[in-house]
Amino acid sequence: MSKILITGGAGYIGSMLADQLVRKGHEVVVLDSLMFGPDSLHHLKSFQNFKLIEGDVRNEVLVQECISGCDFIYPFAGIVGAPLCEKYPKETVEVNLDSITFLLSILQDQKIIYPTTNSGYGTKKENVACTEESKMEPISLYGRTKVEAENLISKTGQAVTLRLATVFGASYRTRFDLLLNNFVYKALNEKKLDIYEGHFMRNFIHIEDVVNGLIFAMDNFGKMKGQAFNLGLDSANMSKIELAKKIQEYIPELEITENNLLKDPDQRNYIVSNEKIKKVGFQAKITIEEGIVEMIKTVNLKNKLISYI
Repeated sequence: MSKILITGGAGYIGSMLADQLVRKGHEVVVLDSLMFGPDSLHHLKSFQNFKLIEGDVRNEVLVQECISGCDFIYPFAGIVGAPLCEKYPKETVEVNLDSITFLLSILQDQKIIYPTTNSGYGTKKENVACTEESKMEPISLYGRTKVEAENLISKTGQAVTLRLATVFGASYRTRFDLLLNNFVYKALNEKKLDIYEGHFMRNFIHIEDVVNGLIFAMDNFGKMKGQAFNLGLDSANMSKIELAKKIQEYIPELEITENNLLKDPDQRNYIVSNEKIKKVGFQAKITIEEGIVEMIKTVNLKNKLISYI
């Protein structure tokens, strides 16, 4: 069993990762600012192999204390998503990039599993699948900070980088701003989706597959270290309009309109190949359809809880 530090471990993916690692018997330390509260980790408080530390990754003294004795580090702390990063540019650079620079400066023999984003591919030609060799051309501040951090981390030779597709599915702290989750939320509550630049392509992956991929990278660190891997679902390279129509199959009353006047503030448009990680033994399994059904249940439950308040 390993001692593992997860920064940002109370968040959307981090809370799910912490849960699985604790249940597997690893000693897990979560460092999180708890901006959204500690509720996502309450169910782990009784485990002796779990510790939650409230703090900011920009606190260098605290970070140095937290990594002591750790075998692996999952740096999840970050300001995520193009809109939020554009709103808080200074904080974005400090948290997404500067904190990584400091972390690397104090590493001893700790190994890193770094979750970055395939949004770093930017905009690519139609029908050309991005591989790990494709040029990174991030458009947003979020993408740029993540790509720069990945470049720094890769130079250590003691890291595995996973370039995550657009994640969907429920979590201990579910995000409703992610594309599939957001579309289902609006479909149920507004009965209408106004799609602009619906031809833009994304690759998708369920959060449980993300967590399994992150743990797979730790368990297979020896043969994966020093490399980057796309982590997505092969059958889920699809456009925004295709996703909307797929959701409509499960919510027939949904009205879909295509708006040709508005532009997507995030101009990403690409498809992704996940062959490299499949060749080392990992493959995402949970389908878009399963994710839609799950999110319908999640949103309905959220609405029901709100109605009781």
